[in-house]
Amino acid sequence: MSGNSTLVEHEAPEKLLAQRGLFAGPSPIVSEDLYAEVSRGVADRERHRLVLHPHAVVSMNTYFGRFPATYWQRWCVSPEVELSVTLTGSGTVAVVASDAEGESRTVAAEQVADVTRQVVTLTAKIDKFTDGGGLWFDLTTGEGQLVVEDARWTVAPPAKVRPTAVVICTFNRVEDCLNTMAALASDQEPLALVDAVYVVDQGTDAVESRPRFAEVAAALGDKLRYIRQPNLGGAGGFTRGLYEVTELGGAEHANVLFMDDDVLCEPEIVIRTTAFANRTAQPVIVGGQMLYLLHPNHLHVGAEYANLDTLAPGQVVEGALHDADLTGFDEETGKRNVQDRRVDAGYNGWWSCLIPSEIVKAIGYPLPLFFQWDDIEYGYRARAHGFATVTLPGAGVWHADFHWKDWDDWHRYFNLRNALITSALHSRFDPKRICRSMASQLATYLVGMQYGLAATQLKAIEDFLKGPEFLRDGGVQAAADIRKLRAEYPETVRHPASEVPGIASGDLPLISAPPAPKLFAPVLAKRIVHQLLGKNVHDVGAVSSGDSAWWHVSLFNTAVVTDASQEGVRVRRRDRELAVRLGKQGTKLIRELYRQAPEMQRAYREAMGELTDRSNWKRLYNL
Repeated sequence: MSGNSTLVEHEAPEKLLAQRGLFAGPSPIVSEDLYAEVSRGVADRERHRLVLHPHAVVSMNTYFGRFPATYWQRWCVSPEVELSVTLTGSGTVAVVASDAEGESRTVAAEQVADVTRQVVTLTAKIDKFTDGGGLWFDLTTGEGQLVVEDARWTVAPPAKVRPTAVVICTFNRVEDCLNTMAALASDQEPLALVDAVYVVDQGTDAVESRPRFAEVAAALGDKLRYIRQPNLGGAGGFTRGLYEVTELGGAEHANVLFMDDDVLCEPEIVIRTTAFANRTAQPVIVGGQMLYLLHPNHLHVGAEYANLDTLAPGQVVEGALHDADLTGFDEETGKRNVQDRRVDAGYNGWWSCLIPSEIVKAIGYPLPLFFQWDDIEYGYRARAHGFATVTLPGAGVWHADFHWKDWDDWHRYFNLRNALITSALHSRFDPKRICRSMASQLATYLVGMQYGLAATQLKAIEDFLKGPEFLRDGGVQAAADIRKLRAEYPETVRHPASEVPGIASGDLPLISAPPAPKLFAPVLAKRIVHQLLGKNVHDVGAVSSGDSAWWHVSLFNTAVVTDASQEGVRVRRRDRELAVRLGKQGTKLIRELYRQAPEMQRAYREAMGELTDRSNWKRLYNL
């Protein structure tokens, strides 16, 4: 299914819409306080309309209500922003600014009395926000009522407006994908800014097989491009969108906006990320933020980076909000949890992320890593070529909470292997630090009776040492192999909590963890010795997910551990012989990693150009 064959730049409007003032979310599960806060009196909040009753105050100093002025001043060429609102009734509208410390000041205000659909326009300079601060508007009524509609923040337009393609990558999440497609189709204003919607379906359960697909496809019209291809993971799915867009003759200055299939989509993200990308001084990756789907008021992180020396992703940038209730307040300052201070990201996750086509032209396509760290590697490669990543506050979608995903899963293989590859490409790749980290992880997996996870780690190291040629198939074989390997280890299987195999419910006391040890190394050494000698504190017991640290689980002979997903339990049973065998295998592999690290670094760096070239992806796509 295809629409127009090219994406071309558009004639600029008189004013470029930077964001809308919305008063409620796209779903009933989303709190209206993320959009507009009723701080006094009574107000009725609808998506595009707000009614303030007499003696009410509503503030847009909220996650979706704020205009991120500090980010616009740092990265864009817009000297001012204009707020326009359509008012009916009586009241006051005021534009308010904050600074890096969260202190506020009123920039402009206007009072109206008994008006009918009067458009009020207020202007704010974007000139005192280098280190931080935002803009928002507050609304107040006295004796009368005030109806607020069509709230819009606009800036001066560029000479031409960049075309935008949305790319949704999906694998056997048919209903989730259809929901995301429908969300994009449901809001005509952001949809009008989208020239194409690529749905790259890599699953065996085809999205197009559902009756609902025809309805959603009709709503998207000729914008929809539906593509079926073999499963090449998230990297292969998202790259297909880049591949298609950059193939088109008029796409020299296009935006490609990635969107996960399983998000709760806020269509407003299209307006905010594309407007920002249209006004940056130089091309930048514009990342959307992630809010937790299971806890919709919580922001995952304001900006993050990866520690490539220790292979640790998801590190919180200093000063960034993290796992923060966006409708709550800071306990120390008493101020609303908002991102006043500007923080710079190392990369942005691809749950929603805009990549300008100029960056693809300059640095190539993503690596065929299949899954995990593809977004991190691309972000750091872009930075090495002078292209920054901006994680834009107020541009957010809801995605399943990360801490509800269990670390002991098949994806851990790709996390470790691809971390090694990314570190080799973009860091010093110090063998001593890398191997120390690998050895420490292996030891904790073994004493925690996570033998399948230990085997997963060793498989990741082993395959990394095979060199870049191992990536030739895009990760297809690796995905099959790691699932087969993990199936050999019983503790990787999740069971219902009510039906633990081989253990009666009455014989399973819940045993809480002691405080975390102050010194990890001596405790770890002690646990290893005790396990080798067959000593244990508890024969059998249940352990909650929050208490499942290695220093506690290692005290058991058999531990029934709650899965992080809270959907079941894993049964970990001590196996001394298996632990010794995996330990010996790991010691050998880690020594080999230490020895070959410089050679592997050279090999991956030399292969980078070929692996990220268009011709390689064309081969993988069988085109």
